[in-house]
Amino acid sequence: MKRILLFFGVLSIICISINAQSLLLHELYAIAPLSVKRPAEVDSTDRNNKKFSDENLLRMKLTTPGQELFSRKYEADTEGFFHLSPQQNPFVQLFSFYVSANAYGKAKIKVTTPDMLEIYVDDKLTASKTTTEESVHKAKNVTAECSPYPHTCRIVIKLLHTKDSTNASIKIELEDVLTKSNNMASSLSVSGESQRKITLDDIIKGKRITGTSVSSSGKYILIHYIINYGARSSYLTELYTVKTGKRVTIDTDNNKRQLAWMPVSDRMYYLQKDGEKINLIFIHPETLEETTTATDIPDERITFSPDEQSLFYSKAEKETEKTDDVFRLHTLTIRTGGQPSHAFIYRYDLKTGFAQQLTFGAHATFLNDISTDGKKLLFSISDETITEHPFRKSSMFLLDIETMQADTLWTGEKFASRAQFSPDGKEILILGSPEAFGGTGLNVSEGQIANSYDTQAFLMNLATKKTEPITKDFNPSVKNAKWSLLDGLIYLLTTDEDYAPIYTYNPATKKFTSLPSGEDVINNYQIADRSPVIIYTGASVSNSTRAYICDLKTKKSTCIADPYAEQLSHLKLGEVKDFNFTNSDGVEIKGYYYLPPDFDPEKKYPLIVNYYGGTTPTERIFESRYPKHVYAALGYVVYVLQPSGAIGFGQEFSALHVNTWGKRSSDDIIEGTEQFLAGHPFVDAKKVGCIGASYGGFMTMYLQTRTDIFAAAVSHAGISSISSYWGEGYWGYSYSAAASAHSYPWNNQDLYINQSPLFSADKINTPLLLLHGTADTNVPVGESIQMYTALKILGKQVELVQVKGEDHHILSYEKRLKWNNTIFAWFDRWLKNEPAWWNSLYNIEER
Repeated sequence: MKRILLFFGVLSIICISINAQSLLLHELYAIAPLSVKRPAEVDSTDRNNKKFSDENLLRMKLTTPGQELFSRKYEADTEGFFHLSPQQNPFVQLFSFYVSANAYGKAKIKVTTPDMLEIYVDDKLTASKTTTEESVHKAKNVTAECSPYPHTCRIVIKLLHTKDSTNASIKIELEDVLTKSNNMASSLSVSGESQRKITLDDIIKGKRITGTSVSSSGKYILIHYIINYGARSSYLTELYTVKTGKRVTIDTDNNKRQLAWMPVSDRMYYLQKDGEKINLIFIHPETLEETTTATDIPDERITFSPDEQSLFYSKAEKETEKTDDVFRLHTLTIRTGGQPSHAFIYRYDLKTGFAQQLTFGAHATFLNDISTDGKKLLFSISDETITEHPFRKSSMFLLDIETMQADTLWTGEKFASRAQFSPDGKEILILGSPEAFGGTGLNVSEGQIANSYDTQAFLMNLATKKTEPITKDFNPSVKNAKWSLLDGLIYLLTTDEDYAPIYTYNPATKKFTSLPSGEDVINNYQIADRSPVIIYTGASVSNSTRAYICDLKTKKSTCIADPYAEQLSHLKLGEVKDFNFTNSDGVEIKGYYYLPPDFDPEKKYPLIVNYYGGTTPTERIFESRYPKHVYAALGYVVYVLQPSGAIGFGQEFSALHVNTWGKRSSDDIIEGTEQFLAGHPFVDAKKVGCIGASYGGFMTMYLQTRTDIFAAAVSHAGISSISSYWGEGYWGYSYSAAASAHSYPWNNQDLYINQSPLFSADKINTPLLLLHGTADTNVPVGESIQMYTALKILGKQVELVQVKGEDHHILSYEKRLKWNNTIFAWFDRWLKNEPAWWNSLYNIEER
């Protein structure tokens, strides 16, 4: 008999290996025993003529506390029995431990005791024993099963001791009943500590922040949450008072429509449906008193004027043509037969109740901003120019509401998108591509075409209409921007390599300054108009979204909400480290990697390489549809890299995306993987997998035509033929305006054919899993079907799994579980030589 010590922190549990498939627990942790009493018997029997029994005592509810409260330690005797401390009878006692495994299978928990008991697996009653015996030697047993892979199972045993003549005792054995591993000790692990390995449900379920907003004075904050239970979710909004820290829930499940702050006064407003009418309700944050301010207002998304006397909204005309089963297309981007929406801007006066239409014409108009005095609007129109790259152009207008005169700021600009007023109304801040305004924002080498997704910022003087590029020599790409009324600085949320920080730009000094946050990725932010306060939410590689308030004078941030902290405290995460390398062109390629939670540098681990390869980097966030911490918890090292062509590294770097479709980025992935393997001896170079989605799915397919370095590959919603995606995907041609600028199937066949993985399918030797939603409009499912067809004809190792009814992202909870488990099982099959999970998922009999 071999003794094996399994260390899991402070509350380690010692197990004895009885044989190749069995473990006998030698240590056990419990809460203190609780005395129980029989109820007062009004009658000797119940309505079913049954007497109250010990079995009724066993069924009495006892809430299971957190694992950290299981602090009473018991050690087994030589036969494996734990003998409990004598107590006043009868009593109940809870025992708890976690069971995990490093391979798919089932484990049997066998409990032997002369007492009654219940076994709970992950909070579900799984087995009961309702008999009592005279002694330990006559004790009977009961068994329960659990599936400790890919998620760790919590086992809770509730024991009821009623007999004075016997000592309370219990023995616990674990057995591998499916995989029948030759070395049980390496397959199953038992832990008594409060932390456990992260699972997919931890990424999906739980309470998280979805957004924040701040009152103009900076005194009050709204924090919005989602609580995900898996197949359903609920929502709540909390009012936070900055001075006192007081929190009050003021809305649940978004019943208060469009709940937001007024522009100047410290009041909230929301829209309330009252029969056929819509009422405007004000809420006073100090008293939470609600006041109906206006009735029968337009049922549209509203924006208050700065003087709070009127509302602005856009209202679309009704469709003039009904969609039929037989229909013609109106545009390339609306392919369901309906006409594109045609909206105009309106102003609703709260005092008079008059709705004034402000724009009219053959073009739909889009409100960009309202001046601080409320007298002027910025609005834009857009034209589809399908015969001219990049297929759309815009015009921007400055409307004087008092005179109803519109001044044209620009017309036919192909690369500018949106604008906002400066605090004094003399300038506007514009976001657009580097090519905007005659290419004044370009910063690329000769012969390069800029990546139009690398968003830049420009300033326009309204008196002269001259534009100035302000981010031309600033490497981060701009996500959005806000010009502060209080300090005159421009706050920019950026993509800065694989981070997303906030920068400020001082128009007077023309300098950028980073705003410290403590988070890898800022999700959103808002500036108080009348107080030096900014609020923001952010996440990092190893924590979920948190909310902060920052004093802009001291630059000190204070966390005001971290709803996932409690759940996170019970998760054991692996370490995340940076890994950068210099590619063959002499360019540094950034990346990072995840280690398994119980990492042992003396072991050999399989590796999963993750990438996107498109226009954006893979950001350092905790929650992801490709959850790296979960892969690591399953025993993989995970390497994430940012190949050439991503925004956030400067315009020259992002321009490498244009007209390459995988050439340079695939070199980076191959070189990066080779260098990572060379520098990390704990990785098994023969067990390397790769995964990517959308453009990353294309990269997965393309990579396998260029290298055999990978032992398994996964492509979700990938592109196999650039030309079919270009023409059939709803956004194929428009995305190609950046990725394939000025290149078309008829003038660049080398790109559309030679860079398409489908046309090199015969070069693929890696086992390839193709995943696709059947309702994907971005990358149609045919992209995977045609690659599957090709590889099947070629006799290659390929699988295609379709997710019925899902679009580009898999959103349904149950479908998402099986979709992710399919990925996990595929890697287990090829990188761990463990096909049991894959075979079980798809009812495949092993040959």
